[in-house]
Amino acid sequence: MSAEDLERYETDIELQLYREYRDVLPMFSHVVETERRFYLTNSVELNERSDGGRVYFELVLQDAWVWDMYRPARFVANVRVVTFKDVNIERLGEKEA
Repeated sequence: MSAEDLERYETDIELQLYREYRDVLPMFSHVVETERRFYLTNSVELNERSDGGRVYFELVLQDAWVWDMYRPARFVANVRVVTFKDVNIERLGEKEA
């Protein structure tokens, strides 16, 4: 497989992922973005934790969809995310959903 073939394959997968995202977006009420992933979810709980003076965030998502082109199944029932980085949570309005 050439570099060009690989690039074309990844471009096709990204396009399929975008189309899936567009189709499932109305099913969810929140967008959650971390440094590593992008989620759509209907339930999100954010907890600030501390360990030895370092602050981190624990997210618990239920009924979620994850933007990841390498996952065969993007719908997940429960997700727990732990991160030391920024977290963005947005409630979708009627227009977006």
